[in-house]
Amino acid sequence: MAGSNGKQKTARDMILSLGLIIIAAWVIYLFVPHDDHAPDIKRVDYRVELLTARRAASYPVAAPEGLSHSWKATSVRFQGADFDSWHLGFHAPDGEYVAIEQSTQKRSQFIDDASQGAQATKVTEKIGGRTWTRYTGGRYDALVLQGADGSTTVVAGTASFDRLTEMAGALRMA
Repeated sequence: MAGSNGKQKTARDMILSLGLIIIAAWVIYLFVPHDDHAPDIKRVDYRVELLTARRAASYPVAAPEGLSHSWKATSVRFQGADFDSWHLGFHAPDGEYVAIEQSTQKRSQFIDDASQGAQATKVTEKIGGRTWTRYTGGRYDALVLQGADGSTTVVAGTASFDRLTEMAGALRMA
């Protein structure tokens, strides 16, 4: 019967070791910092790019004026060689994304790209003295303004139409 006593010690030692490992893991979990909230999104300053775009583009470049400080600009880009493409992205106060896209690219292709596949609806809105068309579906919803100068302006994103309308109403074209 000497063999069975050794098996009992081995099983008991394994259970004790497992218990010590669980306690050690729990202590480490308690003392290792872990942050569960989303990282702070960095605000970008788009003034220089806006001035450059307004000098170089063949159309009046849109940028918001008068939005609350809770709207955070997160990305900006002007590509003069690529259909005078202007992009300005924002993190809205409710955490959603809103982008202003402008270009002289062929309208249908540009709208499809900027709205990520949204389709035109029959709904139009008068915002800031301009008539915008609603686009829905795809990844983003969008408001689209067709300029007489061959440019197209798209305000698109994951935000609600109320937020998209707020952005479109704040746009100044210069």
